[in-house]
Amino acid sequence: MKTKRAYKKIAVICTGIIFSLIWFYPFFLIVINSFKTKAEIFQNTLSLPKGIDFSNYTTAIDKLDFLRSAMNSLLITVGSLILIIFVSSMAAYALSRNTSRLSGIIYFVIAIGLLIPFQGIMIPLISLFGKVSMLNRPGLMIMYLGLATSMATFMYYGALRGVPKSLDEAAIIDGASTFQIYWKVIFPLLKPTTVTIIVLNSLWFWNDYLLPSLSINKEGMYTIPLKMFYFFGEFNKQWHLALAALVIVILPIIILFILLQKHVVKGISDGAVK
Repeated sequence: MKTKRAYKKIAVICTGIIFSLIWFYPFFLIVINSFKTKAEIFQNTLSLPKGIDFSNYTTAIDKLDFLRSAMNSLLITVGSLILIIFVSSMAAYALSRNTSRLSGIIYFVIAIGLLIPFQGIMIPLISLFGKVSMLNRPGLMIMYLGLATSMATFMYYGALRGVPKSLDEAAIIDGASTFQIYWKVIFPLLKPTTVTIIVLNSLWFWNDYLLPSLSINKEGMYTIPLKMFYFFGEFNKQWHLALAALVIVILPIIILFILLQKHVVKGISDGAVK
């Protein structure tokens, strides 16, 4: 029995290593080609670079106007996350603690939002925000709030079903208000779910091209994905600079995931299983 378990464990580890290498290989190609010249990339994409030259990175940073575009992406990502976390967690707390039929209907309507594809509401949404002059950064954050609230509320609601109501009752006896119960007692218990929502939505907001391309029309507010298209002209594609820019753009998200990964699996299970 012990031998069989050892073989199974080895098989699982080997399978995991193989799949990890398969998933890592495209990123490996991006990194090695980011150090090549344009000619070297077209000669042999799979070969290692002849030398380590960071000129592609310095040029890409300059062409991207990196500090400004990164700050725009960061402001939009952080601002949207703050709105989503507080609106969704408060909504989920109110719905989970209220057992009325109306509460169930509201939760059902919010959950239905998961089934509506963005492409189906894209044109009327942008048209509406344009008519009320709410495009660019503020409007984009509000649109992200509306699009991401359904999933975040669904996850918080699932996590809150595992939080006993006796905690609320004990806090009420101590004289806490409803908001104090939510903020000081309940919200800290939702840390794994909150971290999961931060990671999943950060990946979306930081890398999103479609929605910013439709809603941002001022040069100084362009995000990094919008600036990336500087390297792809009608007659010229600067792959060596684009790949260097991709590495620069991907690194912050990788670092964020590495720092928060231990909470992600628990957050997903809390929000979906309970």
